[in-house]
Amino acid sequence: MSSPNQAWKALPLDKREIQYSPSSCITGSLDRFLRSYSDQSVAARQECLALGARLSELRYGTQDSHTIDLAIVGDGGVSPAPLLIFFHGGYWQELSKADSFFAAADCIKHGISFAAVDYTLAPSASLDQIVAECRTALATLRDSSDQLAVDPDRIVVSGSSAGGHLAAMVSLGLEDGWRPAGVGLVSGIFDLEPLIGTYINENLGLDVEAARRNSPIRSNLNHFPATVIVYGDNETEEFKRQSYDMSVALRHAEVATTFVEAPDRNHFDVILDLCRNGTALGDATLRLVAQTSTD
Repeated sequence: MSSPNQAWKALPLDKREIQYSPSSCITGSLDRFLRSYSDQSVAARQECLALGARLSELRYGTQDSHTIDLAIVGDGGVSPAPLLIFFHGGYWQELSKADSFFAAADCIKHGISFAAVDYTLAPSASLDQIVAECRTALATLRDSSDQLAVDPDRIVVSGSSAGGHLAAMVSLGLEDGWRPAGVGLVSGIFDLEPLIGTYINENLGLDVEAARRNSPIRSNLNHFPATVIVYGDNETEEFKRQSYDMSVALRHAEVATTFVEAPDRNHFDVILDLCRNGTALGDATLRLVAQTSTD
């Protein structure tokens, strides 16, 4: 197991809060990025239908938030498709699957089915509960692979910001030891202890024990899936450090790891490139999915 970098402890609280506020690197309101998530998700749904994809919703639990939106490659199930699963960001407190469908059409164009996972937001759920929900969602997708015409050996998970954290947590393995074939971690946070004391933790209520328990960088990474780690060049030094430290920990565990700084991108727009050809994140993600091929 890794011992996380403690450099953040030298930061006064006000500077730490700035470092863990991604909006400190952009000018103007976040609203334009949130609108992009929503507008591009709506457009992607229409494009998926035009491409012959099947859109559906899958339930993985009893609460309203326990649902997954799907775009399934429309080949009639002739051959099982790979599946890219996406966990949204928002510091575990904002956004939803409705804002998280923007990559679906790009996936369908490449013969990849797509899933956007909803989960209960804090403070209505603790981080332990959120992680458990996401693991259940992943297990449900795997167990539904036949009906979804998905290849269970070609499931890749991804996530942005807090969603990157969730993608990493579920990739540590389900209760039966199963892991996805690959994971894409975009502008993620992998050591949660620096959040304690900041405004970010007000709705999370993390203490040191809970933060460490939910920090994937502190876990045994020896059997972690092949990984792509990407962040935008216009991000805070702490977010960049979190990604770098996770890449080092994975390489020490001999995990195949690709580490990329995406040019001309920030914490909020980098994820819009998730499966887009000709972008740093899109090309890395498509290569990761392609590496799961059993052909």
